[in-house]
Amino acid sequence: MIDIHSHLLPGVDDGSETFNESIEMAKKALEDGIDTIVATPHHRNELYDNYKNDIKLQVSELNRKLKEENVPVKVLPGQEIHLHGELMTGIKEDEIISLGGDSNFLLIEFPTSHVPRYANQMLYDLQIEGYRPIIAHPERNQEILEQPDVLYSLVKKGAFAQVNAGSLCGDHGSKVKKLSYQLIEHNLAHLVASDAHRVDKKSFRLSEAYSKVEKKLGSEFQYMLMENAQAVVDGDPLILEPPRHIRNSKVFGLF
Repeated sequence: MIDIHSHLLPGVDDGSETFNESIEMAKKALEDGIDTIVATPHHRNELYDNYKNDIKLQVSELNRKLKEENVPVKVLPGQEIHLHGELMTGIKEDEIISLGGDSNFLLIEFPTSHVPRYANQMLYDLQIEGYRPIIAHPERNQEILEQPDVLYSLVKKGAFAQVNAGSLCGDHGSKVKKLSYQLIEHNLAHLVASDAHRVDKKSFRLSEAYSKVEKKLGSEFQYMLMENAQAVVDGDPLILEPPRHIRNSKVFGLF
């Protein structure tokens, strides 16, 4: 399996703190059936800045250490880019790196509490420049949680979305869990990833999340999510169906 969102690089954000911890995380991923991990440290989120060339060097060093330790996991470069007003400038100044390093997919993070008013325009501008934005864990955004049509509007205009494995497994409560499945079922989320930060029993769980998706929504959705992860690192088109509104207003009901 492929994990397109993790905080595996040591000492660069709120994820792994040391190379030893990163190696243990990679071993944990391998136990879950993951053989390729995109390292996506936070960038421009007001706490951490992680630039393209630095990330490439850090990923290269981590791959070297994993090889020394005989851990058959491949790490690819990426970023979790906080949506900010100077994003297009950052692209022009070559501080931004795509998921996998060679694709045109960018992982975009919104603030937890809301979707910025300029999000529509910024995501449109990214697409005009040839990029394909993927919104990270929208199920945990308070505005989207309350008004899923906010995400519908963005997906309808060409954005993609990725839900966290932990959300599907209930780590963030029943409301987030229910919305996560609704987003997938209504073609508003196209990928699942771990967003792993540390070594613990909840760090990856991709296999569990995919299994739960298959059980609740069917093997077609499970297949789509897994194939799309491969497509991201290969730079290929995603498997898509037209997005649908979530008509059920009881998003906050028990799952």
